[in-house]
Amino acid sequence: MKKYVFAIAMIGFSFYGFSQNAAKGKGIYDKVCITCHQSTGLGIPGAFPPLAKSDFLNKDVNRAIKGVVKGLNGPITVNGKKFNGAMPAQPLSDQQLADALTYVYSSWGNSKKVITPAMVKAQR
Repeated sequence: MKKYVFAIAMIGFSFYGFSQNAAKGKGIYDKVCITCHQSTGLGIPGAFPPLAKSDFLNKDVNRAIKGVVKGLNGPITVNGKKFNGAMPAQPLSDQQLADALTYVYSSWGNSKKVITPAMVKAQR
C-alpha cells in the first residue's frame, strides 16, 4: 500500500513541476518570443516559422534547444515551408530557457516534452 501511495505522490509532483515550468515559461515566451512567433505559435508566414505543431521542434529536441541557446542562421524547413532568416541567441538562464521551451512543447499540438535546465546546459 505504501508503494502505491508513494507512486501516486511522485506522479502528482511530476505533473505539478511540469505545469509550474510551463506556466513560468509562458511568461518568458510572452516577453521574449511572442513578437516573432505570435501568441498562437503560428509565426509570421514567410518571415518567422511556426512553433505550433512544428515538425522542426518535435523531430529533434536538442537541435531546438541549440537553436535557442546559440541562435539560428540560414535556411530551415518547418512544416514543409522554407524560412531563411536569423534568430539571435537568447540571453536567458538555463532555467528560463527550459521553462520557455517546456511551455512551447506543451502548447499548440506539440509533443509535450519537458525540457530541463541540464538539457539546456548540455547544448551551450
